[in-house]
Amino acid sequence: MSTLVIVGTQWGDEGKGKVTDLFAENYDIIARYQGGSNAGHTVVIGDDSYIFHLLPSGILHEAKICLIGNGVVLDPEILFVEIENLRKHGIDISKRLFIDYKAHLIMPYHKIIDETLEEDENSRKIGTTKSGNGPAYADKICRSGIRVCDLIHAESLSVKLDILLKQKSNYLMSNYCINLDKKHIDDIKERYLHYGKLLKNFAVDGSLFLNEQIKKRKNIIFEGAQGTMLDIDHGTYPYVTSSNPIAGSVCIGCGISPIYIDKVVGIVKAYATRVGEGPFPTELKDSIGQQLRDVGYEYEYDPETGRPRRCGWLDTVIVKYANRINGIKEIVLTKLDVLNSFKKIQVCREYKINNEIYQHYPADSELIPFIEPVYEEMDGWEEDISLVRDFKKLPDNAKKYITRIEELTESIVSIVSVGPKRDQTIFRN
Repeated sequence: MSTLVIVGTQWGDEGKGKVTDLFAENYDIIARYQGGSNAGHTVVIGDDSYIFHLLPSGILHEAKICLIGNGVVLDPEILFVEIENLRKHGIDISKRLFIDYKAHLIMPYHKIIDETLEEDENSRKIGTTKSGNGPAYADKICRSGIRVCDLIHAESLSVKLDILLKQKSNYLMSNYCINLDKKHIDDIKERYLHYGKLLKNFAVDGSLFLNEQIKKRKNIIFEGAQGTMLDIDHGTYPYVTSSNPIAGSVCIGCGISPIYIDKVVGIVKAYATRVGEGPFPTELKDSIGQQLRDVGYEYEYDPETGRPRRCGWLDTVIVKYANRINGIKEIVLTKLDVLNSFKKIQVCREYKINNEIYQHYPADSELIPFIEPVYEEMDGWEEDISLVRDFKKLPDNAKKYITRIEELTESIVSIVSVGPKRDQTIFRN
């Protein structure tokens, strides 16, 4: 039995979807432990590109079991769109997908609240995807959420929805003059009662299911969304997501003991990107930043919103920080091919803050605006590496870049991705 946690070490968009899909071939179960439809994982197979917001990335492997854990906030509308899209491609997952009874639901009023707060000039702009995740997690903490187990019991659900819809309608009217009229409310009730009938076919006790599979010595991947620097506790607060993408969240989001986590692998993009507001020490707002975005193929636009990603040089200070938080000793380096055309490459090795050198990411957020990245300049390789499959055949300067990343992050680069497709991958061991 082997369990593996796949974690993003930056601000998300590191390539976790491709990596999960790669590893899934040798695993039996892929379980999603947090997040919701506010993140998109892209998997490219041949000429087909799949973007998953809720379904675990291993779903494309025939006979692999996938679980959406209790730590996820589930948007039924998006879930069934993804399921239908796979059906159109001839992929049936009806007997391979399970959803925890305890997973909370994103309701239509969560999306309205999310969008309203984000556009309110009196509120701090976070740069959310307006997908309702934050308000859904807020209701979870306030003990007023709707869960999958609520949705599949029509009679009690109807009563709960009557109460909650009245509360949300009053809140929206009194604070934002938004009216949820009777027709709108009746439509929500009808749709979600219908979703309950559909979700009943997938609902399980996720914790019990996983622990039984562990006893059977099954191999399990735990897949998160976003990245460590968007963690609600350990990220660049308040410009963070509403959940914990870090490895420790697996135990809470899937209901398993820490003793069953064997290994954590960190995913590191060969440069840095971020979507939305918030600190980004190595961000490049010049032609080089634009070049990174242009060369980074269509994936440097957020799959959820279409917004262009902010781009910059690799920040090894935050990767080292993520390694500490998650217990990462081994990393997968992705999108190395995007750097093919650069004559010179910069890598941030430490920070200068008020004339003091910091080799660790500061916990005191008041210091973050004063960060000055301290860079090392390295020679680029200026040749196409997308067809390379053997580490020894990489250009010398590419190998030097990887070696320096290992030194600065105190970890081993075991896999290198040189393109978006499954086979554009170099396995070192």
